[in-house]
Amino acid sequence: MPDGTVMTQAEWEAMRLEAMDAIPDVIAQVGQTKALLPYQQGVVGLLNSVGTQVLFVEKSRRIGLTWGLAAYAVHRAGRQKGAGGMDVMYISYSKEMTREFVDACAMWARAFSSAAMAEEECLFEEGDHEGDKAIQAFRIRFASGFEIMALSSAPRGLRGKQGVVIIDEAAFVDNLDTLIEAAMAFLMWGGQVVVCSTHFGVDNTFNTNIQDILAERKPGHHVRIDLDQAITDGLYERICLIKGLEWSVEAEASWRQDIINFYGDSADQELFCVPSLSTGSWLAAPLIEARMTIDKPVITLDLPKDYLQRSKLDQNILMAPFYEQIEEELGKLDMDLRYALGFDFARVADLSVLPVLAIEPNMNRSEMLCLEMRGVPGDEQKKAVGMVMEHLRTRLVGAAFDATGMGWTVAEDMGRKFGLRETEDGSGLVWAIKFTEDWYRINMPPLKSAFEDGSLQLIKSDDHTSDLRVVKLLRGIPRVPTVREGETGKKRHGDFAIGLALAHFATRMRWSEYGYRPVPHRTAPHQSNNHSTNHSDGRLNMRPNHDDDRRQRGQFDGPLGARIRGGI
Repeated sequence: MPDGTVMTQAEWEAMRLEAMDAIPDVIAQVGQTKALLPYQQGVVGLLNSVGTQVLFVEKSRRIGLTWGLAAYAVHRAGRQKGAGGMDVMYISYSKEMTREFVDACAMWARAFSSAAMAEEECLFEEGDHEGDKAIQAFRIRFASGFEIMALSSAPRGLRGKQGVVIIDEAAFVDNLDTLIEAAMAFLMWGGQVVVCSTHFGVDNTFNTNIQDILAERKPGHHVRIDLDQAITDGLYERICLIKGLEWSVEAEASWRQDIINFYGDSADQELFCVPSLSTGSWLAAPLIEARMTIDKPVITLDLPKDYLQRSKLDQNILMAPFYEQIEEELGKLDMDLRYALGFDFARVADLSVLPVLAIEPNMNRSEMLCLEMRGVPGDEQKKAVGMVMEHLRTRLVGAAFDATGMGWTVAEDMGRKFGLRETEDGSGLVWAIKFTEDWYRINMPPLKSAFEDGSLQLIKSDDHTSDLRVVKLLRGIPRVPTVREGETGKKRHGDFAIGLALAHFATRMRWSEYGYRPVPHRTAPHQSNNHSTNHSDGRLNMRPNHDDDRRQRGQFDGPLGARIRGGI
């Protein structure tokens, strides 16, 4: 409410009836195609697309998604079987919600002119055993032979049924895991399972299923709709249209703030899809230590604060051992494997960290190289990163760079040389990442899954264990807190955790050839006088005459330097 007071049940029911009665007028004004707002259209469109069998939607409270799902239910149940028609079952935790859903379906049926019989109450037997209780349900039957069935609890009677199952406000349903397990049987006959809810804690079954989908442990699609997205898509404008109010930017901002103020400390969970947080560490120490199985050195460099004031000779003396160690470790890498790297840039207070992950034939990831730099100027950091990328160029599938602050300059320079990627389907090896809550929310669960599944092996390091233990759930999202740990002047800030997250992200990048380097056409030694075989092992040191090379190529030969790079 604008004044911050809480509606009574009677006031809420009156408002809902008023809104429902106004919907036909809204459709008359905006048309059926625009009756649903963009975020509602997006969910309905996804459900109508081929391949969407399981959909989890985390959402803000009271944004009208149930109303959009009712439109989908009518479209689905109103179709003939040959057009994809099927029964739709709606389940929630309260009778009031099921009543509201059936009312919305009845309204949509009238708006779409679907041939539907009047809504009716019925008794739906829960289970096959004598003595099982019957529960009250609401149903709309269509001329297609299919029906919409709304249930007020989680019946075992789902067994043996088929069609679409919609579980609304799922986080508040009793025994949600059992209900989802029963609903998944609908997929065997081409049905769908739709689970949507406001959050109810980070450990709730609803949230753990979302995390499993994001971590690719379970199949399914995922959509997130918070209050701000709903407002951006026109939620308040639609409220004004229904209530006959005049819309303005100022009124919308005031309305939004009133709602946030009303929910107070619960606003993150109720309105912005952030489950109430747990304050423990994101990864347990025994789990981290169990994945640290690789005996390799972490290559570190800590330059004195007066490095830039020293002579060029002194600077070279300080840097030479570091570069030599990088070359030595690069020479030990198995070049039959593919690699990806992440780079978390820092210049003053924190460490720059560059972990390199090898992608094993069994798809496990193993950390084969790691650089740490403290107090190192940008040019020297770029040289070190460039050495690694140049050595791995032909086996590198992706590189994710921290592009916040000065980190953007390193990402940009590496992108000029190795190709800069801007979208998931773009080309280039270097993806400059500007961290957001969404990036952490989507990309940290797969990393945790790798720890839990044992598909990630790391270099043994106490410091790296500490960095990974720093990651906490902040507002329900895995993040590194702002507080640094360690001795004064050399504190760590979870630097390796961020670098590892970037590297693991890079192993999952879609990748393709972004260009080629000209290389000579290889010919037999007797075909050219421009080659020598002075190597003791008989290898050719080819220095071709390019005019001769062009003359020797056939019209169906590929371009010079082209090579095939596959995917994973």
